[in-house]
Amino acid sequence: MASSTNTTLLMVDARVRLRPWCIDDLDALVRHADDEQVSRGTSDRFPFPYTREDGEAFLAGRVVDLGQPVLAIEIDGEACGGIGARAFGGERRVGAELGYWLGRRHWGQGLMSRIVAAYLPWAMAELGVLRMQATVLDFNIGSARVLEKNGFAEEGVLRQAVLKRGNLHDLRVFGLLRSPAG
Repeated sequence: MASSTNTTLLMVDARVRLRPWCIDDLDALVRHADDEQVSRGTSDRFPFPYTREDGEAFLAGRVVDLGQPVLAIEIDGEACGGIGARAFGGERRVGAELGYWLGRRHWGQGLMSRIVAAYLPWAMAELGVLRMQATVLDFNIGSARVLEKNGFAEEGVLRQAVLKRGNLHDLRVFGLLRSPAG
């Protein structure tokens, strides 16, 4: 199970910090994740409805590798979202994939743009990667804006690449590069 410490890794501002997930986050995780609007823009690893068992599986590291830089987004003392990066291997080891979500009551406030801005340099250094990429479903305009505000360039579209809730969607691909020197 995830650590029971709430050690801050990154301060975004006075209200927002990024830290490891812990077992004490279970109730807040389920409360914010069990929202059809939140899950509609995420991968199917993020189910709807989001049950207590789903939260327990996540916090136990059975859904994503919590050894990677996968952090809770804490706002005003409550975990209400997550951000993480997964390093690629083999010949793609120079890169990683970024993912994030935020409870709906915090949407539209510019928080995720600031959170991604704080997280990216740290995560890229932590993973030792030169490239970060992210994919966004075609209808998720807000997430695309977050990436663009953080210097990501849209690199292409995978047409009809995702079947989500019975509908085919295009998948927009975004990338961010940093120079090998840092």
